[in-house]
Amino acid sequence: MSTEHIRNFSIIAHIDHGKSTLADRILEFTGAVSERDAREQLLDSMDLERERGITIKASAVTMHYQHEGKDYMLNLIDTPGHVDFHYEVSRALAACEGALLVVDASQGVEAQTVANAYLAVETGVDIIGVINKVDLPAAQPDVVAEEIEHVLGIGRNECFHISAKSGIGIEELLEAIVMLLPPPVDAVDEPTAALIFDSHCDEYRGVICYVRLFAGSLKAKQKIRLMGGGRTYTISELGKFAPKMTPVDRLGTGEVGYVIANIRKLADITIGDTITDDAAPAKKPLAGYQPPMQMVFSDFYPGNNTDYPKLRAAFDKLALNDASFSFIPQSSPALGFGFRCGFLGLLHMEIIQERLERENSIDVVQTAPTVSYEVVTTSGETRRIDSPSELPDTQKIDQLREPFVRLEIITGSDSIGGIMKLAESRRCKLIKTDYLSPTRVMLEYKAPLAEIVYDFYDVLKGISHGYATMDYEFIGFEKSNLARIDILVNKTKVDALSIIVHRDKAVDRGRKLIIKLRKAIPRHQFEIPLQVAIGGKIIARETIKAYRKDVTAKLYGGDVTRKMKVLKRQKEGKKRMKSIGMVQIPQEAFMSILDTGE
Repeated sequence: MSTEHIRNFSIIAHIDHGKSTLADRILEFTGAVSERDAREQLLDSMDLERERGITIKASAVTMHYQHEGKDYMLNLIDTPGHVDFHYEVSRALAACEGALLVVDASQGVEAQTVANAYLAVETGVDIIGVINKVDLPAAQPDVVAEEIEHVLGIGRNECFHISAKSGIGIEELLEAIVMLLPPPVDAVDEPTAALIFDSHCDEYRGVICYVRLFAGSLKAKQKIRLMGGGRTYTISELGKFAPKMTPVDRLGTGEVGYVIANIRKLADITIGDTITDDAAPAKKPLAGYQPPMQMVFSDFYPGNNTDYPKLRAAFDKLALNDASFSFIPQSSPALGFGFRCGFLGLLHMEIIQERLERENSIDVVQTAPTVSYEVVTTSGETRRIDSPSELPDTQKIDQLREPFVRLEIITGSDSIGGIMKLAESRRCKLIKTDYLSPTRVMLEYKAPLAEIVYDFYDVLKGISHGYATMDYEFIGFEKSNLARIDILVNKTKVDALSIIVHRDKAVDRGRKLIIKLRKAIPRHQFEIPLQVAIGGKIIARETIKAYRKDVTAKLYGGDVTRKMKVLKRQKEGKKRMKSIGMVQIPQEAFMSILDTGE
């Protein structure tokens, strides 16, 4: 097909603004799905995506649409909307020429809408403004159109008013995609260059690469080369997602599809790599992507009915289909052998944990999530550390740097005071305030990631009665006055309970912490001292009292020395038990570290 009749586009939006529903309607209108096969969230294949009503993995689909007697090929790449999966959105946009920016008619412009719009502008794609859910009683399409013009610079009269649920305005939108979005650049005669924008691993067929052709063509049985790794393979199957995988003989310039070439491991390919013809390779690879940067780290250890090899196998399987997740072996005196895992954010971590337990039926003990820090040693070396236990001795540290983000909060003007107070308590610095409308405001902060990564979003939602939204973008590491808090349980340091906090809050946080731990760790047959140390100095102590059996109950009458003898024997038994006894630390104890008590 001529590139003139191809349109490649993404749907981008804030979470819950109707991306997946709009994708469902477009599939129905173009006849890509029959009524019998149609269901909600058709492109969300994971059970987790369907249950939570969110998109986690970007997915692609090819459709055909008739306009003025001509057949057009539409390639849609559906993207996630949550801040943690920002990386998936950037990859999808690089494979497109256009994007539909969807905004909810009752919610208006949200934080992620702004972030995705900026991302689209940076990538250089053309944007069509779409106001969705116009049939809702609370819809204010005209007010939202004004917000879009003020914040994003898309004219209020250029936005399309639709309802993805009932199908209002979908036909006009499809015509706009054909008329307003540019076709791919015609590079049919140039050497083959295809961008790998996503991939997943099939147990039986190996790695399935999602590709977008920017030049030349690919054919079945063709010998190809991956320009990044330099490896060569022979294509065993080519195809398109329509929306099920449908084999074809050839993919031409501008088209989107999949390539299977007996690639065994996901580690053998890099997302953002270029596929070219081995016999006549392209001169230089396409601009790829920056590798994803993991920002949140947590330790996973085998739970009750799980052993280490089973947990290892489960992680290997998960890593096959998620390139942005990493894990390395880790051991702890208190918890045994486990793994240190890196995630893009907290939702990403939650989803990995749920998939681990669900898809592999295993139990895990998870430690409190932490962010990564940079340490500059006295010898001038800069190291990145992902766990407080990796921190070198205080004498060897020249400076500690923590990650900072640009935080954007969009909220109703009635909750500004509470949000500013919250931000101030979390060491956030206000950069600017921008009124989107008389009742809605956008606040921009510079914030330490460690302060906002755990419960900031929940507290924010509580203050704003559920209306505020936030988005953050990493800007770099900066020097900070930080200290490591160590927890000693029964005089043994538990690495998994160590945390890094700002020195001004260290003593207060340490005291609160062991009070929570005292309640979370159950009583044992012996007394358990809990201590907080900063450097080598103990700053607080709590004690979990032992169970006491009344050993003198059966002694009545007689000399008091009989009772004293029995009590003395019990005391010696407790002392011996304390020196050899193991303290059982439940999962709740690790999670209590996170609760800042607000």
